[in-house]
Amino acid sequence: MAIIVNLDVMLARRKMKMKELADEVGISQTNLSLLKNSHVRGIRFNTLEKLCQVLQCQPGDLLEYQEEKS
Repeated sequence: MAIIVNLDVMLARRKMKMKELADEVGISQTNLSLLKNSHVRGIRFNTLEKLCQVLQCQPGDLLEYQEEKS
């Protein structure tokens, strides 16, 4: 996948657990885990906004583009 989700990096920087983030954002731990492991096809802007608000970061801190090697 060309889009890398750096949610685990931001959680470590903020010294926050997945459960705490899920509760504050208002999504299930399962959905948050799927996002963290890049097992989703998309993310709603309002979810991305809440993640950025709680983690005090920019969308670019959470999402990264990496060119696929062929």
